[in-house]
Amino acid sequence: MRHKFAAWIRILFAGVLYAAALKYFVLPSKVILTGTEGIATAFSYYFDSYWLFIGLYTVFQAVLLVFAFIKVSRGFALRSMAVVATVIGFLAFLPELRFAQPEPQNERIILVIFGGLLAGVAKALAFQNRGSTGDEDILAAYFAMKYLKPVGSIAVWAAVGSTFFGLALDYLKNGQIETVVNTLMYTCIYIFASAETLNNLYKKFKILMVVMITRQYERVGAAISDTFEHRTYSVQPVTGGHSGNSLWMVRSVITQEELPRLLDAVERADPDIFFYHHDIEGVSRRYYITPIG
Repeated sequence: MRHKFAAWIRILFAGVLYAAALKYFVLPSKVILTGTEGIATAFSYYFDSYWLFIGLYTVFQAVLLVFAFIKVSRGFALRSMAVVATVIGFLAFLPELRFAQPEPQNERIILVIFGGLLAGVAKALAFQNRGSTGDEDILAAYFAMKYLKPVGSIAVWAAVGSTFFGLALDYLKNGQIETVVNTLMYTCIYIFASAETLNNLYKKFKILMVVMITRQYERVGAAISDTFEHRTYSVQPVTGGHSGNSLWMVRSVITQEELPRLLDAVERADPDIFFYHHDIEGVSRRYYITPIG
Protein backbone atom coordinates (compact mmCIF):
# COMPACT_ATOMS: atom_id res chain seq x y z
CA MET A 1 0.00 0.00 0.00
CA ARG A 2 2.80 2.41 0.91
CA HIS A 3 4.57 1.61 -2.38
CA LYS A 4 1.43 2.38 -4.40
CA PHE A 5 0.89 5.62 -2.51
CA ALA A 6 4.49 6.69 -3.21
CA ALA A 7 4.05 5.83 -6.90
CA TRP A 8 0.95 8.03 -7.13
CA ILE A 9 2.83 10.88 -5.43
CA ARG A 10 5.55 10.57 -8.07
CA ILE A 11 2.90 10.51 -10.81
CA LEU A 12 1.40 13.76 -9.53
CA PHE A 13 4.84 15.32 -9.15
CA ALA A 14 5.56 14.47 -12.80
CA GLY A 15 2.46 16.48 -13.70
CA VAL A 16 3.58 19.45 -11.59
CA LEU A 17 7.06 19.34 -13.12
CA TYR A 18 5.72 19.15 -16.67
CA ALA A 19 3.30 22.04 -16.04
CA ALA A 20 6.17 24.16 -14.69
CA ALA A 21 8.32 23.29 -17.71
CA LEU A 22 5.55 24.37 -20.08
CA LYS A 23 4.44 27.53 -18.28
CA TYR A 24 7.78 29.00 -17.29
CA PHE A 25 10.20 27.80 -19.97
CA VAL A 26 8.68 26.21 -23.08
CA LEU A 27 5.69 28.44 -23.82
CA PRO A 28 7.54 31.73 -23.14
CA SER A 29 10.27 30.66 -25.59
CA LYS A 30 7.56 29.99 -28.23
CA VAL A 31 8.98 26.71 -29.49
CA ILE A 32 6.66 24.18 -31.12
CA LEU A 33 5.84 21.17 -28.96
CA THR A 34 5.44 17.65 -30.32
CA GLY A 35 2.22 15.93 -31.39
CA THR A 36 -1.14 17.51 -30.60
CA GLU A 37 0.57 19.74 -28.02
CA GLY A 38 2.39 21.28 -30.96
CA ILE A 39 -0.90 22.06 -32.69
CA ALA A 40 -2.23 23.62 -29.47
CA THR A 41 0.91 25.75 -29.02
CA ALA A 42 0.83 26.85 -32.68
CA PHE A 43 -2.73 28.14 -32.35
CA SER A 44 -2.00 29.79 -29.00
CA TYR A 45 1.02 31.61 -30.46
CA TYR A 46 -0.96 32.67 -33.54
CA PHE A 47 -3.84 34.11 -31.50
CA ASP A 48 -1.66 35.19 -28.54
CA SER A 49 -3.86 33.23 -26.14
CA TYR A 50 -2.46 31.18 -23.29
CA TRP A 51 -5.95 29.93 -22.40
CA LEU A 52 -6.49 28.70 -25.95
CA PHE A 53 -3.51 26.39 -25.42
CA ILE A 54 -5.02 25.02 -22.20
CA GLY A 55 -8.40 24.47 -23.88
CA LEU A 56 -6.99 22.69 -26.95
CA TYR A 57 -4.57 20.72 -24.79
CA THR A 58 -7.47 19.44 -22.68
CA VAL A 59 -9.51 18.36 -25.71
CA PHE A 60 -6.61 16.60 -27.43
CA GLN A 61 -5.54 14.77 -24.27
CA ALA A 62 -9.09 13.54 -23.65
CA VAL A 63 -9.10 11.87 -27.08
CA LEU A 64 -5.67 10.31 -26.56
CA LEU A 65 -6.58 9.03 -23.10
CA VAL A 66 -9.50 7.15 -24.66
CA PHE A 67 -6.97 5.61 -27.06
CA ALA A 68 -4.81 4.65 -24.06
CA PHE A 69 -7.76 2.89 -22.38
CA ILE A 70 -8.44 0.89 -25.55
CA LYS A 71 -4.95 0.16 -26.91
CA VAL A 72 -2.54 0.23 -23.97
CA SER A 73 -4.11 -0.57 -20.60
CA ARG A 74 -6.61 0.74 -18.08
CA GLY A 75 -3.96 1.29 -15.40
CA PHE A 76 -1.68 3.18 -17.78
CA ALA A 77 -4.61 5.34 -18.93
CA LEU A 78 -5.68 6.16 -15.35
CA ARG A 79 -2.18 7.16 -14.30
CA SER A 80 -1.77 9.22 -17.48
CA MET A 81 -5.11 10.88 -16.74
CA ALA A 82 -3.84 11.84 -13.28
CA VAL A 83 -0.73 13.43 -14.80
CA VAL A 84 -2.71 15.30 -17.47
CA ALA A 85 -5.26 16.57 -14.92
CA THR A 86 -2.39 17.81 -12.74
CA VAL A 87 -0.79 19.56 -15.72
CA ILE A 88 -4.06 21.30 -16.63
CA GLY A 89 -4.72 22.38 -13.05
CA PHE A 90 -1.24 23.78 -12.49
CA LEU A 91 -1.13 25.48 -15.91
CA ALA A 92 -4.30 27.32 -14.87
CA PHE A 93 -3.28 28.30 -11.34
CA LEU A 94 0.53 28.60 -11.20
CA PRO A 95 1.55 32.21 -10.54
CA GLU A 96 3.02 34.34 -13.30
CA LEU A 97 6.81 34.27 -12.99
CA ARG A 98 9.58 35.19 -15.41
CA PHE A 99 12.98 33.55 -15.04
CA ALA A 100 14.66 34.72 -18.27
CA GLN A 101 14.16 37.01 -21.26
CA PRO A 102 12.64 34.94 -24.12
CA GLU A 103 13.88 37.05 -27.05
CA PRO A 104 16.42 35.30 -29.35
CA GLN A 105 19.03 37.96 -28.68
CA ASN A 106 18.64 37.47 -24.93
CA GLU A 107 18.11 34.18 -23.06
CA ARG A 108 15.80 32.12 -25.28
CA ILE A 109 18.34 29.31 -25.53
CA ILE A 110 18.42 28.95 -21.72
CA LEU A 111 14.63 28.67 -21.56
CA VAL A 112 14.58 26.11 -24.37
CA ILE A 113 17.32 23.85 -22.99
CA PHE A 114 16.16 23.96 -19.38
CA GLY A 115 12.53 23.49 -20.44
CA GLY A 116 13.55 20.47 -22.52
CA LEU A 117 15.46 18.95 -19.61
CA LEU A 118 12.56 19.47 -17.19
CA ALA A 119 10.04 18.07 -19.68
CA GLY A 120 12.24 15.01 -20.29
CA VAL A 121 12.58 14.37 -16.55
CA ALA A 122 8.81 14.70 -16.07
CA LYS A 123 8.12 12.27 -18.93
CA ALA A 124 10.64 9.75 -17.59
CA LEU A 125 9.21 10.01 -14.07
CA ALA A 126 5.70 9.36 -15.38
CA PHE A 127 6.86 6.38 -17.46
CA GLN A 128 8.88 4.92 -14.58
CA ASN A 129 5.68 4.87 -12.55
CA ARG A 130 3.69 3.23 -15.39
CA GLY A 131 1.95 6.36 -16.60
CA SER A 132 2.71 9.18 -19.05
CA THR A 133 2.36 12.91 -19.59
CA GLY A 134 -0.17 12.20 -22.31
CA ASP A 135 -0.04 13.25 -25.96
CA GLU A 136 2.70 11.54 -28.01
CA ASP A 137 3.84 9.66 -24.90
CA ILE A 138 0.66 7.59 -25.14
CA LEU A 139 1.46 6.77 -28.76
CA ALA A 140 5.07 6.18 -27.76
CA ALA A 141 3.98 3.61 -25.19
CA TYR A 142 1.89 1.82 -27.81
CA PHE A 143 4.46 1.83 -30.61
CA ALA A 144 7.42 1.16 -28.32
CA MET A 145 5.71 -2.04 -27.19
CA LYS A 146 4.94 -2.96 -30.79
CA TYR A 147 8.27 -2.09 -32.44
CA LEU A 148 10.70 -2.14 -29.46
CA LYS A 149 11.83 1.45 -30.01
CA PRO A 150 12.92 3.85 -27.23
CA VAL A 151 9.97 6.03 -26.27
CA GLY A 152 11.92 9.25 -26.83
CA SER A 153 12.50 8.38 -30.49
CA ILE A 154 8.74 8.26 -31.05
CA ALA A 155 8.53 11.87 -29.84
CA VAL A 156 10.97 12.95 -32.55
CA TRP A 157 8.74 11.49 -35.27
CA ALA A 158 5.63 12.99 -33.66
CA ALA A 159 7.32 16.38 -33.79
CA VAL A 160 7.66 16.48 -37.57
CA GLY A 161 4.03 17.19 -38.45
CA SER A 162 3.33 19.54 -35.54
CA THR A 163 6.53 21.50 -36.23
CA PHE A 164 5.67 22.12 -39.89
CA PHE A 165 2.15 23.15 -38.88
CA GLY A 166 3.46 25.54 -36.24
CA LEU A 167 6.03 27.05 -38.56
CA ALA A 168 3.38 27.60 -41.25
CA LEU A 169 1.22 29.56 -38.77
CA ASP A 170 4.32 31.47 -37.65
CA TYR A 171 4.98 32.54 -41.25
CA LEU A 172 1.33 33.51 -41.80
CA LYS A 173 1.43 35.70 -38.69
CA ASN A 174 4.84 37.36 -39.10
CA GLY A 175 5.58 36.95 -42.81
CA GLN A 176 9.31 36.63 -42.11
CA ILE A 177 11.28 33.57 -43.08
CA GLU A 178 14.04 34.55 -40.63
CA THR A 179 11.59 34.24 -37.71
CA VAL A 180 10.41 30.85 -38.96
CA VAL A 181 13.94 29.46 -39.27
CA ASN A 182 14.84 30.84 -35.84
CA THR A 183 11.83 29.11 -34.29
CA LEU A 184 12.74 25.88 -36.13
CA MET A 185 16.26 25.92 -34.69
CA TYR A 186 15.08 26.40 -31.14
CA THR A 187 12.30 23.83 -31.58
CA CYS A 188 14.85 21.22 -32.70
CA ILE A 189 16.99 21.96 -29.65
CA TYR A 190 13.97 21.52 -27.36
CA ILE A 191 12.84 18.27 -29.00
CA PHE A 192 16.23 16.60 -28.81
CA ALA A 193 16.92 17.86 -25.27
CA SER A 194 13.65 16.41 -23.99
CA ALA A 195 13.90 13.19 -26.05
CA GLU A 196 17.49 12.44 -25.02
CA THR A 197 16.72 13.16 -21.37
CA LEU A 198 13.77 10.77 -21.55
CA ASN A 199 15.74 8.02 -23.29
CA ASN A 200 18.62 8.29 -20.79
CA LEU A 201 16.37 8.15 -17.74
CA TYR A 202 13.76 5.65 -18.92
CA LYS A 203 15.49 2.43 -19.97
CA LYS A 204 12.67 -0.05 -20.41
CA PHE A 205 13.20 -0.40 -24.17
CA LYS A 206 17.00 -0.42 -24.26
CA ILE A 207 18.08 -4.00 -25.00
CA LEU A 208 21.29 -5.53 -23.66
CA MET A 209 23.22 -8.75 -24.08
CA VAL A 210 24.63 -9.95 -20.74
CA VAL A 211 27.50 -12.43 -21.01
CA MET A 212 28.45 -14.41 -17.89
CA ILE A 213 31.40 -16.74 -17.35
CA THR A 214 30.82 -19.23 -14.55
CA ARG A 215 31.58 -22.71 -13.24
CA GLN A 216 28.01 -23.08 -11.96
CA TYR A 217 25.82 -22.48 -14.99
CA GLU A 218 22.89 -24.44 -13.57
CA ARG A 219 22.62 -22.18 -10.52
CA VAL A 220 23.12 -19.07 -12.65
CA GLY A 221 20.49 -20.22 -15.14
CA ALA A 222 18.04 -20.95 -12.35
CA ALA A 223 18.69 -17.49 -10.89
CA ILE A 224 17.83 -15.89 -14.26
CA SER A 225 14.63 -17.92 -14.64
CA ASP A 226 13.54 -17.32 -11.05
CA THR A 227 14.12 -13.57 -11.33
CA PHE A 228 12.45 -13.10 -14.72
CA GLU A 229 10.05 -15.84 -15.76
CA HIS A 230 9.79 -14.29 -19.25
CA ARG A 231 13.57 -14.39 -19.85
CA THR A 232 15.66 -17.29 -21.12
CA TYR A 233 19.37 -17.87 -21.63
CA SER A 234 21.84 -19.89 -23.68
CA VAL A 235 24.79 -21.94 -22.40
CA GLN A 236 28.06 -22.70 -24.16
CA PRO A 237 31.16 -24.57 -22.86
CA VAL A 238 34.37 -22.51 -22.99
CA THR A 239 37.98 -22.95 -21.91
CA GLY A 240 39.88 -20.35 -19.91
CA GLY A 241 42.75 -19.06 -22.07
CA HIS A 242 45.08 -18.50 -19.13
CA SER A 243 44.06 -21.25 -16.71
CA GLY A 244 42.90 -23.87 -19.19
CA ASN A 245 39.96 -24.62 -16.90
CA SER A 246 36.62 -25.73 -18.29
CA LEU A 247 33.99 -23.00 -17.82
CA TRP A 248 30.53 -22.10 -19.07
CA MET A 249 29.39 -19.03 -20.95
CA VAL A 250 25.80 -18.03 -20.13
CA ARG A 251 24.18 -15.35 -22.28
CA SER A 252 20.87 -13.60 -21.78
CA VAL A 253 19.11 -10.77 -23.63
CA ILE A 254 17.40 -8.39 -21.21
CA THR A 255 16.34 -4.75 -20.95
CA GLN A 256 18.52 -2.18 -19.24
CA GLU A 257 15.72 -1.69 -16.73
CA GLU A 258 16.07 -5.37 -15.72
CA LEU A 259 19.88 -5.31 -15.50
CA PRO A 260 20.35 -4.45 -11.78
CA ARG A 261 18.02 -7.24 -10.62
CA LEU A 262 19.66 -9.79 -12.91
CA LEU A 263 23.21 -8.96 -11.82
CA ASP A 264 22.22 -9.11 -8.17
CA ALA A 265 20.61 -12.53 -8.71
CA VAL A 266 23.52 -14.14 -10.58
CA GLU A 267 26.11 -12.79 -8.14
CA ARG A 268 24.18 -14.37 -5.30
CA ALA A 269 24.06 -17.65 -7.28
CA ASP A 270 27.82 -17.55 -8.00
CA PRO A 271 29.92 -14.96 -6.11
CA ASP A 272 32.88 -15.74 -8.42
CA ILE A 273 30.99 -15.08 -11.66
CA PHE A 274 32.51 -12.80 -14.31
CA PHE A 275 30.12 -10.83 -16.50
CA TYR A 276 29.90 -7.99 -18.97
CA HIS A 277 27.10 -6.47 -21.03
CA HIS A 278 26.62 -4.33 -24.13
CA ASP A 279 23.83 -2.70 -26.11
CA ILE A 280 22.35 -4.63 -29.00
CA GLU A 281 20.19 -3.57 -31.94
CA GLY A 282 17.81 -5.28 -34.34
CA VAL A 283 16.02 -7.49 -31.81
CA SER A 284 13.18 -9.60 -33.21
CA ARG A 285 9.68 -8.22 -32.60
CA ARG A 286 8.88 -11.52 -30.90
CA TYR A 287 11.10 -10.40 -28.00
CA TYR A 288 8.85 -9.90 -24.99
CA ILE A 289 8.83 -6.75 -22.88
CA THR A 290 6.45 -6.45 -19.96
CA PRO A 291 3.62 -3.95 -20.58
CA ILE A 292 4.09 -0.39 -19.34
CA GLY A 293 0.75 -0.23 -17.56
